[in-house]
Amino acid sequence: MSRIIFNPNILGGKPIIKGTRISVDFILELLSSGMSVDEILKEYKHLKREDILEALDYAAKSIKREDIISPISMTKRNLNA
Repeated sequence: MSRIIFNPNILGGKPIIKGTRISVDFILELLSSGMSVDEILKEYKHLKREDILEALDYAAKSIKREDIISPISMTKRNLNA
């Protein structure tokens, strides 16, 4: 992932798109709000399609590494306590 970098001096070290102050989570928020990739590129002319795709790839890989605790298993655990 050459387009996603971490810089402790920019946005507190959040993953950002190289050469910008645009974080991966901001790209995800734009997409989840309904903006298309083309709309984002039109609004943020310095971004490239590859930047957005790499942000999505980074997010997907990050989620794969997370341990997820199911709300159902939490409820069962609390009921058995």
